[in-house]
Amino acid sequence: MAPDPDTVSAQAVPRPGHGPLAGLKVVEIGGIGPGPFAAMLLADLGADVVRVDRPQEDLRGTHAVLLRGRRSVVLDLKSADGLRAVMELVGRSDVLVEGFRPGVAERLGFGPDEALRRNPRLVYGRMTGWGQSGPYAALAGHDITYLAVSGVLDAFAGDDGRPVPPLNLLGDFGGGGAMLALGVVSAVLHARSTGEGQVVDAAIVDGVASMTAMHQSMLASGLWSAPRGENLLDGGAPFYRCYRTRDDRWVAVGALEPAFYARLLEGLDLWSPERVAGQLDPQWWPRMHRELEMRFGLRTLAEWTRVFAGLDACVAPVLTMEEARTDAHLRARGTYADEPGGRPAAHQPGAVPRFSATPGRPGEPAREPGADTDEVLDELGLWRTD
Repeated sequence: MAPDPDTVSAQAVPRPGHGPLAGLKVVEIGGIGPGPFAAMLLADLGADVVRVDRPQEDLRGTHAVLLRGRRSVVLDLKSADGLRAVMELVGRSDVLVEGFRPGVAERLGFGPDEALRRNPRLVYGRMTGWGQSGPYAALAGHDITYLAVSGVLDAFAGDDGRPVPPLNLLGDFGGGGAMLALGVVSAVLHARSTGEGQVVDAAIVDGVASMTAMHQSMLASGLWSAPRGENLLDGGAPFYRCYRTRDDRWVAVGALEPAFYARLLEGLDLWSPERVAGQLDPQWWPRMHRELEMRFGLRTLAEWTRVFAGLDACVAPVLTMEEARTDAHLRARGTYADEPGGRPAAHQPGAVPRFSATPGRPGEPAREPGADTDEVLDELGLWRTD
């Protein structure tokens, strides 16, 4: 009799054998946010990731999807047995990922010096907000803290001028976890060609600053010189902002190019030579704001979606997270996936990016902390003493 797929997935996590990172061995020291995101990306692309969780800590409530696709061992990192197990994992892995404040891993006994002595080819990935050096390195912080100091949060403002954090997407996951994953893979390529491991210092402030490259250029050229909320991409331009519809929903308009702007005006029945010619003239913007607000307020979101469906004007409905999962385009691409075994997941994203020859796939659901401790310790030739 064939095994029940739900039973199989609940009892064992098959070793990743798919994706471009198949064969890569990673040990992840348990943390929150950007570190687990980087480890999820690596696991989705085929890496064999073992996560070291802390005793009596279960993050599956907030991190269920982020913790998918890897085995979990529970170790007391302050004990001799825990340190021994971590160092055994280091000796057999290509990558270690940790997200402690600077100096913590060193005090626990598996900092970069110790780890690289044990495994000279190891890529030691460090995920922090401030980085391993600098005046703020030892300070606590969260996504909003790092965005504030990096100069980015100031650009995200509500109607009253109060900066509004863009969830924790930009810092934790864009400037943090994604940059760490890129750094790890880059260092792995170097290690495989030279035999030399190294430390990857991934800091959210650095990653977010890197993401402002175009905006720094606009600042230098004078294209981003108006007060907040009056520039091209921050809601100042009438053709790059959101508008409220009759049913109290929102439409996102991104008609930057003249051709798209002309189609926007056509869809709103506002086309005229003067309006088209005045697109980039800030003196026209207040009037155009008022006109577009009035027009979009005349119809519902569904009605405007139908109007612009075939116009190619860079106009889109602002969907909720629940609605996005059923969007026709995202469904066709499998942007949001079901858990293995066909069980629906709460907005579980698919594996990214897409590969033609070595596709990745979302991993099995997050394991109960410590579910694989005995198995992993046995593989390492260690046995539990408790």
